Amino acid sequence: MSEPIPVMRDVDHGTAKLMPDVDRKRAWLLTVDGAPQSYVDLDEPAYLEFEYVRRLGHVLDTVGEPGRPLDVLHLGGGALTLPRYVAATRPGSRQQVVEMDQGLVDLVVEHLPLPAGAAIQLHTADARAWLESAPTDSADVLVADVFGGTRIPAQFTSVAYAREADRVLRDDGVYLANLADAAPFAFLRSQLATFAAVFEELALIAEPAVLRGRRFGNAVLIAAHHPVNTAALTRLTAADAFPARVEHGAALRDFMGEARPVRDEDAVPSPEPPEGAFGIG
Repeated sequence: MSEPIPVMRDVDHGTAKLMPDVDRKRAWLLTVDGAPQSYVDLDEPAYLEFEYVRRLGHVLDTVGEPGRPLDVLHLGGGALTLPRYVAATRPGSRQQVVEMDQGLVDLVVEHLPLPAGAAIQLHTADARAWLESAPTDSADVLVADVFGGTRIPAQFTSVAYAREADRVLRDDGVYLANLADAAPFAFLRSQLATFAAVFEELALIAEPAVLRGRRFGNAVLIAAHHPVNTAALTRLTAADAFPARVEHGAALRDFMGEARPVRDEDAVPSPEPPEGAFGIG
């Protein structure tokens, strides 16, 4: 049997490359313009390679009863890592995925097919516009992992956007977002203030080195109208190969400081990461 070979293709928003993992038989890394986007193991869809994706997975594991099917809306598709994870860990879940890049969707579906029977619907659209037309009270979880290149577009950072997310979520729903920043955390603090203007409960998961301002990195934002299961999340994230901290309550309010909510007219993208921040070795 021949070894899998890399696949490179120009997609709508850059050059995508699928590279096989020599250590895992049917696992692939997706990059766009050299920046890692997703990792998928077709034989083991519950395996999550990237640290921030594992943290998103931990939160998904704590929503409702373990194994109960969920209605999940994903803004940003990549190689569909988390939709595959939810389909594997919560059979019967219904999922919507909104990805702007049709060329990327075509590449992923062609080379990394979705599991048979998974109720995953793919939509090629602007994620903010799609969200604004989505039915009210239609999702248990909304996962936002939307990047234009290496930055989160401004339209996914405002109070108006947070209100749309809240409208689409059910009363017991959970909002999750992959954010990225570094000290002095102007962007991250503004996002906390923005979502605190809409949701009563917030939590943040990040590596201690990131929170101490030692390096640029990812942070997972959790927002809900009910208390977040921070005890379970603390246990799960502490057991990772790269442990993370779960900040909430007074400590998170102190971190937020005097940051103000972001209006659409004032919204800016997340900061440009330093060279090599998300590179691959």
